[in-house]
Amino acid sequence: MRIKPGAVLPLLLFISMLFFSCKKDKLLTSGGDIRFSTDTLTFDTVFTELGSFTLGLKLFNPQDQPVNISSIRLANGDSSFFSLNVNGIPGNIIQDVELAANDSIYVFATVKIDPRNQSNPFLIEDRLIATLNGKEFSIPFYAYGQDAHYVTGDSVLTTTWLTDKPYVIIHSALVPQGNTLTIPAGCRIYLNADSRLYVLGRLITNGTKQDSVIFQGNRLDRAYFGYQGYPGEWGGIYFHTTSTGNELNWTIIKNCGNSIDGGLPFAIEAAGQGPGAGTQLTMKNCIIENSIGFGLLAFNSNIRAQNSMIHTTGTQALALLQGGDYVFDNCNFINYLPSKISHIDEPTVALLNYFDTSDVGYREGNLEAVFRNCQIYGSLKNELVAGKKGSASFHAVFDHCLIKREDPFPDNISSAELSTPGSIFNADPLFEDYKKLNFRPKAGSPLINAGIPVSPITNDLDDKPWSVADTFDIGAYKYNP
Repeated sequence: MRIKPGAVLPLLLFISMLFFSCKKDKLLTSGGDIRFSTDTLTFDTVFTELGSFTLGLKLFNPQDQPVNISSIRLANGDSSFFSLNVNGIPGNIIQDVELAANDSIYVFATVKIDPRNQSNPFLIEDRLIATLNGKEFSIPFYAYGQDAHYVTGDSVLTTTWLTDKPYVIIHSALVPQGNTLTIPAGCRIYLNADSRLYVLGRLITNGTKQDSVIFQGNRLDRAYFGYQGYPGEWGGIYFHTTSTGNELNWTIIKNCGNSIDGGLPFAIEAAGQGPGAGTQLTMKNCIIENSIGFGLLAFNSNIRAQNSMIHTTGTQALALLQGGDYVFDNCNFINYLPSKISHIDEPTVALLNYFDTSDVGYREGNLEAVFRNCQIYGSLKNELVAGKKGSASFHAVFDHCLIKREDPFPDNISSAELSTPGSIFNADPLFEDYKKLNFRPKAGSPLINAGIPVSPITNDLDDKPWSVADTFDIGAYKYNP
């Protein structure tokens, strides 16, 4: 068979087109990438009744070859609050989706919320996962699960919060300098794991014994934690050097202390301006508990506290560093061996006129501290550590306190610099049941009638009056037979 010369060129062009067409249409079978039109899908509608909301995004194939996406699914599967629709196909897992080279598809996600369901989490989370050649690509989904006031990475200007529904802080919140946030009795504040409350202005909480102001994590599925609070659920409250005149009254801060945003972990950190500055923080009838880090961490601050308790912390319940000016009256600082926090080598209270910045470097500040009728106790041999460096002054008085410390204080701290008039050392305080975190004194406790009158304290942390002015007990709780 002879091929005419004029037919060779068209035949070669046809074969070439067929070859390159087949090559171009060949699926990518290894590696590859998937891109999304957004890095997060946030459903920021706050439902007040049963409702649903739909958002869309695009999924891109940036390759010059088509791909087969083996699955597009929700991480939580059938238990998800969200549902998917991929190019018109509904379901929470869509399989074998072919996507042409440099092409895209729409993915629609719908969330359905009943905000009246109190078991709903405040922040509903899931992830969209697309799998290409064995590799997973994902983006997070977020939605609000209950009718609440949501504060999402916002600045809070001067205002008084309401008590009609909870406040939920996501991605932290900031009270700017010159502004005051007032929180009334009964207000509940829930913070996400990525959140702290930063105070550059002023924070005032006006709780009562019956209606405390409570700061806690926003995880409501307590069964996940064995129906107990878990340390490190959120970041804590930070008071900047520009912040003064803060007041916490009948306030509970719990299950906190993670190190979100870096730095040291704490329930409260106060970075102050030292003795002579105005009072940065006043605490009355407050409880800080279950912090994975410090309870109250202060750098050269100015703090007054009465009838307050800090217990069950991963490091110091109270750490006063780099000096400062402090007065603590009828306060409890207690650490035993909690099941979820290690208490092996971190004493309950640290009192230092310096802060180490390196192996050889440190910052120092004058220290003035007065403790009256306070408890410093726990499971270690020494629950109070004191230290002095440099030329800064050190002056601490523990007046009628109960202290767990078996070793002598450092030689470079004189008795004039650290005195303990009327204090009791190393006696078992005889708590009602420390394993159940009941730190009230029981009959025979050395705490009973071992304190001194402190004005203007009239009631204890149970809001029970001190009936005889000259028979104060040591600690935040009065003995009640």
